[in-house]
Amino acid sequence: MKPDDLERLASLFSGPGDIMFRDSYFNSAVLLLLVLQDGEYHLVFEKRSAEIRQGNEICFPGGMFDPVQDRDFQQTAVRETSEELGIPANKIKVIGKMDTLIAPQGVLVEGFLGVADISLDEISADPREVAYVFSVPVSYFERAEPEKYQTEIIVNPVRINEDGKEEMIFPAKELKLPDKYHRPWQGRKHNVYVYRYQGEVIWGITAAFIYDLINKYMGHVLKKGSEHYAV
Repeated sequence: MKPDDLERLASLFSGPGDIMFRDSYFNSAVLLLLVLQDGEYHLVFEKRSAEIRQGNEICFPGGMFDPVQDRDFQQTAVRETSEELGIPANKIKVIGKMDTLIAPQGVLVEGFLGVADISLDEISADPREVAYVFSVPVSYFERAEPEKYQTEIIVNPVRINEDGKEEMIFPAKELKLPDKYHRPWQGRKHNVYVYRYQGEVIWGITAAFIYDLINKYMGHVLKKGSEHYAV
């Protein structure tokens, strides 16, 4: 690199940053879909079909980013919602972008908040992906404090392959790194949130998005209230 390259280098890093090595993650998007029922907004959930990946778990509609079909992650969220729940895309209005969530399993999830002017009876879920659909009033999550647990992330330089044999995937010894890297070493603890609603357990990524949504919403409500009563 020569002195003349410095200006060019600065221009490469002048904009907002993205997530480093994004392509190494499973890139996906979900839609936190609101529908109006009995005068209040509900969040719509799916119980995943038993035959698909992470079967029988509760989730928001969404799925993997497809560079052929999707111009951006918002389109992924709307397309997947339309395909899974049978809601025409033109009936779905995205009203906001959530924060990006990176799960320890190597999954990157872009969340969006949307609303559909429909009733639950109008949803025609794809049985290949969705066992059933249900909704929960947002007010429930405003009142319900989630259960909070932790898992521990372990970094392992060795894995067991399909033949049941150990396979070195990170040659720490060969690289002459300190001994502690020759065997599994402790990473950070990971927070796991759990909500229970009428026999359903909502946890993991789905619960994390709910927790973030409610924290931001309630923080906004409290801020508005303090401004209203300020003297």
